[in-house]
Amino acid sequence: MSGLKALTPRGRSFLASGVAALLCALVLGEQDLLRVAVLITAMPLLASLVVARTRYRLACARRLSPARVQAGEDSTVTLRLENITRLPTGLLLVEDTLQYALGTRPRFVLDRMESRGVREIDYKVSSDLRGRFPIGPLSVRIADPFGLVELTRSFTITDTLVVTPEVVPLPPVRLSGEYSGGGDSRTRSVAAAGDDDVAPREYRQGDDLRRVHWRSTARRGELMVRREEQERQSRGALLLDTRRHAHRGEGPRSSFEVAVSAAASIGVHLSAEGLALRLVTDQGARHVVDTGQSWSLLDTLAVIRQSTARSLEHGVGALRQGGGEGLIIAVLGALDPEEALALARLRHSGVTAVAVLLDLASWDGASWDAVAAENARAARSVLTGGGWRVLDLPAGASLAGVWPEAGNNRSAA
Repeated sequence: MSGLKALTPRGRSFLASGVAALLCALVLGEQDLLRVAVLITAMPLLASLVVARTRYRLACARRLSPARVQAGEDSTVTLRLENITRLPTGLLLVEDTLQYALGTRPRFVLDRMESRGVREIDYKVSSDLRGRFPIGPLSVRIADPFGLVELTRSFTITDTLVVTPEVVPLPPVRLSGEYSGGGDSRTRSVAAAGDDDVAPREYRQGDDLRRVHWRSTARRGELMVRREEQERQSRGALLLDTRRHAHRGEGPRSSFEVAVSAAASIGVHLSAEGLALRLVTDQGARHVVDTGQSWSLLDTLAVIRQSTARSLEHGVGALRQGGGEGLIIAVLGALDPEEALALARLRHSGVTAVAVLLDLASWDGASWDAVAAENARAARSVLTGGGWRVLDLPAGASLAGVWPEAGNNRSAA
C-alpha cells in the first residue's frame, strides 16, 4: 500500500490507462488490447512493489563552512551521503530543508550509488537578515528508473547557521577605562597602556618559596616575595537601545539594524583591544563578553529583537548597578531630554562616556516633525553638557567615519 501511495502522476496515469484498456479489451473481446492493458497496468504495480521492498541504508552528515557568518556573506554547506548496504541504489532525489531567508531549497539528482559508495554535494547559502537558521533535515526521494513511483525518506539531523550583524572595522582610538585587579592589587583607573611592574612584599608564613624575590631580599636584608597579581583588565559597558518606537525604517537598512551593527562593531573592536564588556539594553543587563570572546557578543546580537519598552529606565538602572566600569558606550535611537539627563548622570570622574546618536531625521524624512527635532537637539545638548562624547550617525554613513570623534575629549567635564 505504501508503494501505491507513492505513485507519481505518471504512475497514476499508467495505472488508469491500463485499467481503461483492460475494460475495453474485455468489452470488445480484443486479445491484443488485453495484452497491452496487462502490460501497462503491471508496470506501475511492479515498480511500486520493487521500490517499497527496497531497503536502502544511507548515512548522512552535514558540514557548514563557516558556521557563523556576517549578514550578506556566504556559507558553504557540504552534504555527505554514504550507501552503507551491499546493494547499489537507484535514482535518488536529494532535497535539503532551508528557511526562506536562506533562499530556495537545494535539490540534487544522484543517478546511482554503488555499495559503500560516498557522494558529497556542496551548495551555498546566505542571508541579509540576522538570526539563527536551522538547516535540515535532509530528505531523500527514491524513484524507479521510469519515474512511476517515488518514496520519501527523511533524516533527523539538523545544523544551525548563525548570521551575525555586519561588523565594520574601526580605527584605533585611545579610550581610558577602569582596570580591575585581584590579589594584592586594588582597582584603579589607568589608560589602556599596560600595567606597572609588580612590587615585592615581605615574606609571610605559608608563602611559596618559589616566589622569593632574591634581588629585593639581598637589598632589604629580609626575605621578600613577589606579590600575587591578577592581570588587570579593562571593563566597560555597551548600551543598545532596542525600543521599537525609538527607531525608524524597515529591513536590513532600518535604524535598528544599523544600531545593532554599530553595537557589534564597537564590541568586537573593544574586545580586541582587551576590554571586558557588558552588554546592556533597555530591558536591563543581557550579556558579559570576556576579552577576546567577541563571538559570544555576536551570537547574542544575532538574535536580538526590538522591544516594546517606552523608556530606558531598566537600561540606565543596570548601568548604575554595574559599577567599576570606566567606559560606557551607548548606541541610541530617539531620545528625549529626560532620558538624556538620566544617562548624563551616569558619567563621573574616571568614567569615559560615548554616545552614538542615530540621526533619525535621515531615516524618517518628511514625517520627522519639529517637536522630534527639538527633542533630539535638546537630548544631544544634555549629553554633551554632562561630559559625554556624542557621535552623530546619519543613514548611509559608516560608523568608521565618525568613530575617531570618540577620542575627542573636548566635551569631557
